[in-house]
Amino acid sequence: MTTTRGYNIDEEAVRQAKGTWFRTREQFVRVLRKNPNLLIGLIILTFFLLLCGFAQFWERIDPLMLDPDDRLQGPNWKHWFGTDNAGRDIYSRTLHGGRVSLMVGFFVAVFTTLVGMTLGLISGYTPKIDIVLQRIMDSIMSFPTLLLALALVAMLGSSMWNVIGVISFVDTPRMVRIVRATVLTLREQMYIDAAKALGAPTWRILFVHLAPNTMAPVLVQATYVFALAILTEASLSFLGLGIPPENPSWGNILALGRTFLQQAFWISFFPGFLLTINVMAMNLVGDGLRDAFDPKMSRSV
Repeated sequence: MTTTRGYNIDEEAVRQAKGTWFRTREQFVRVLRKNPNLLIGLIILTFFLLLCGFAQFWERIDPLMLDPDDRLQGPNWKHWFGTDNAGRDIYSRTLHGGRVSLMVGFFVAVFTTLVGMTLGLISGYTPKIDIVLQRIMDSIMSFPTLLLALALVAMLGSSMWNVIGVISFVDTPRMVRIVRATVLTLREQMYIDAAKALGAPTWRILFVHLAPNTMAPVLVQATYVFALAILTEASLSFLGLGIPPENPSWGNILALGRTFLQQAFWISFFPGFLLTINVMAMNLVGDGLRDAFDPKMSRSV
């Protein structure tokens, strides 16, 4: 134990902390080496997050500026992705639309994970509540996801936060079922019995002892929710019930390009291509996390 300027510094504790950090970093590097899908997906997602998240720095022309003289022009040096029927730059609109679509996917994944984990923990740990809660989840899942989302958005109105809320609502039951299934196997473990014997309150058992052990399947499911939310938002916007047309998103740009598909295919091609790449990257991340959390894979790493 040494003292510096009135502060006690435990050198052994510092060395242990550094050792833990190095071990964690080495384990993460080994996981990436063993899971190239995870590495490729993370690289693609990071690139598009920087590209779309800071779209105002990469745009060349205001995405809302109308230029009738340049309408329906193909890709050229001035308009890299061409223009639409109003002369708006597809490149700038695609970048800003990607920001909206990725934001929808992120918030849906966060809300679905938080609500789904909470309900799943309560449902799996409390049999009496489980009976009622699972019937509610079953009733929500009995409707086709897109049809239910269409009905709710039509009732609530089209805005970004309404779309986020509706998609979160229809995707939450799947997260609840996954967390509940994990809790059903964990609640019979000896450490849960020990926590009960020590008088731990229910909330502590749920969120301190059970919740951390459900993170592996939850994180994998969250990546799929992220990808599915982007596709659902694009479907809603394509049908005219998602993000309002004045706010560009990949879905409503695709919807606009549908009318001019034969004479101006680039209007739909570029946002559709970026949408496909991002969903594929998120699925690669999900597959990589699933392999990394698999016990057999972790022993080989």
